[in-house]
Amino acid sequence: RRNKMATVYFVRHAQPEFSWADDKTRPLTNEGIADSEKVCEALKDVKLTYAISSPYKRSIDTIKHCAESHGLKIDTDERFREREKGFNGNNLGMFQKRWEDFDYHEEGGESLRSVQERNISALFELLDSHPKDTIILGTHGTALSTILNYFDHSYNCDSFLRMIDFMPYVIRLDFDGRECVKKEEILIVEKEFKGNKK
Repeated sequence: RRNKMATVYFVRHAQPEFSWADDKTRPLTNEGIADSEKVCEALKDVKLTYAISSPYKRSIDTIKHCAESHGLKIDTDERFREREKGFNGNNLGMFQKRWEDFDYHEEGGESLRSVQERNISALFELLDSHPKDTIILGTHGTALSTILNYFDHSYNCDSFLRMIDFMPYVIRLDFDGRECVKKEEILIVEKEFKGNKK
């Protein structure tokens, strides 16, 4: 029975250049590039069979070496991208507002419900098409937190704020079909989030 399950290693990206304006092309810092090797190390004994990522540079670059070392090329899915940020959307008050009301968003920004719906839709398609694979998935803090909340409603703003300083962060979820049957944190690298959270 065990071999009928899909396993997904969700990898929240390593430390990015917070001063870089364009979200999609924002690179990792030198420290972030070095830290992405820890993802390789953490998963070196896992037989990964498929790699997919958000199309954003920082997510791809965090899992790139790990995927290559397993002989995998990385597919991308736009739906796994990070939440669209609006004006002044990343501060503690805004985080709390959005977690209290999944439909709330700042001007020009995206609600957590919208982020969750597209990420879960992409994830379910992935699970349906790779039901027995062991997958590495490059993701983002908010995107990943909405996925975790979908499968465990006790995952809340405090859970998200705990994870905000983990770059990279790896959590494994085991799936029976579309049902999450187990989860385990695999790697936590603490780095201060410098994207103005106070």
